[in-house]
Amino acid sequence: MEIDRPGCMNSFVDQGSVESHRYFLARRTVLEMLRDRGYSVPAEEINLTLDGFRSDYGESPNLKRLSLSYSLPSPPYNKITELLVNITKHVLKPRHDVLTEEEKQKLLKKYNVEDSQLPRMLETDAVARYYGLQKGQVVKVTYDGELTRSHVTYRCIM
Repeated sequence: MEIDRPGCMNSFVDQGSVESHRYFLARRTVLEMLRDRGYSVPAEEINLTLDGFRSDYGESPNLKRLSLSYSLPSPPYNKITELLVNITKHVLKPRHDVLTEEEKQKLLKKYNVEDSQLPRMLETDAVARYYGLQKGQVVKVTYDGELTRSHVTYRCIM
């Protein structure tokens, strides 16, 4: 006889379908991406638990019910495997902050440079795609680690 006790390993094993778990992860990452790109996404949608997701959408979710409708400022990338993990949360990934046009102009003036003189980040870079960055935008990249210490660099999207 198997008994579920709090703290018991059985309570940590997912008993649902792999399919619903993957859709749950992909949906959460999409909602986080939309929020990070400036869209108003209610926190309760992002914080929906796996059990809550399965309660709402079932073990074999209907794709039509999962669809979201937003106007995207950049071309969509439909590879669902990219959505299983939020790359901005990876422990080895430095923090990326998108500069406003005003912040960009202050930066260029401060260092007396043109945006073409900044280090580059391709528009196809995973982080650039995540944030929906366009050519000419600038991101502030903050490294903070034992090996790299804390330092900041800027990259212009090309």
